[in-house]
Amino acid sequence: MGEWLGVAIALASSSIGGTAAAITRYLVTGADPVLLAILRWGIGFLCLLPCALLLRVRWPQRSDWPAVALLGICFFGLFFILYNIAVSYTTAARASLALATLPLHTMVVGAILGVEQLTARKIIGVGIAVLGVTAALAAGLAQSPPGAWRGELIMTAAVFCMAFYNVLSRPLMRRSSALGFLTVGMGAGAAVLVLAGLVKGSFAALDHFTVAQWIAGIYLGAGGGALAFILWVMALARATPTRVANTMTVNPIAATLLAALLIGEPITANLLIGLVAVFAGIWIATGEAKPA
Repeated sequence: MGEWLGVAIALASSSIGGTAAAITRYLVTGADPVLLAILRWGIGFLCLLPCALLLRVRWPQRSDWPAVALLGICFFGLFFILYNIAVSYTTAARASLALATLPLHTMVVGAILGVEQLTARKIIGVGIAVLGVTAALAAGLAQSPPGAWRGELIMTAAVFCMAFYNVLSRPLMRRSSALGFLTVGMGAGAAVLVLAGLVKGSFAALDHFTVAQWIAGIYLGAGGGALAFILWVMALARATPTRVANTMTVNPIAATLLAALLIGEPITANLLIGLVAVFAGIWIATGEAKPA
């Protein structure tokens, strides 16, 4: 039941993350990648910190703080700058499609680090889910922007940051708490981003934000930042990294639906077929029987 609950929580997180991709695509013309990351994780951290203090969470051990901070900077800083650059080159759907290769990256990283064992069922489940995403979005690939391949290449490279975060974060969370671990890591990443934004002059773009852009930016931080990643680390604490990462295949579906409403990106009939394959893959990878 713990594994299934973890996967269900991860599904909710991945769906919210998919909507954040569409919001990022909506905002990318008025803000640079650093400012977008600051909005997401600066606002996200401001939402998380009061909750962590009020709930009196168990913070990471003093000896773990450097590792937690480094993971936070790598993920919330480096990964999401690359993520925002990728989205600026391509559509939300195509960027999320590249992000959906996360289960494959996580399986490889987990196997290399000896955290979890690869099984035939996991490989088949992940493969079906990723193929489902490909089928869901294949019809829209021909209408991609010029040079979109740069975005998918950057996103695929960036996914390794998230794969290492998924695999390495679980033991650190177990020695503290999911919310305490997340708050420290996100705070470290947000601090580095703010410093980079001050040096680069990224905050100047805020003077030209419309009301709609401010609403989108606040949602990006509170929803795509705080809520999505509270759910993500809760899922990592309950299920294996590969099974949690497998739910990322829902991300491009959510991104496609919202991007169609916000900026008119196309939806195809293949989406429904892809949805069936996505959830079938998640069920196969998650339903593996445990040894007695």
